[in-house]
Amino acid sequence: MKTRIVRIGNSQGIRIPKPLLEQTGLAGEVELEVQDSTIVIKPVGLPREGWDEAFSEMAERGDDELLDPIVVDAEWADSEWTW
Repeated sequence: MKTRIVRIGNSQGIRIPKPLLEQTGLAGEVELEVQDSTIVIKPVGLPREGWDEAFSEMAERGDDELLDPIVVDAEWADSEWTW
């Protein structure tokens, strides 16, 4: 399917035909990137998308330990902090 680059204010853009939008499910905000002289349009991913699954996999592997030990009796906690 062909389309034309059109002037939109001080920028330029393209009109994406409705059938293409329906096929791809694109709506609202999208990400643009260039790959090998080609413009790629992708849906914007949600922040932290997939984190729940990744944390579950870490727990199954036993790779979800704290990296820093918990300090229980730190003198600085009583002397340097104002509560």
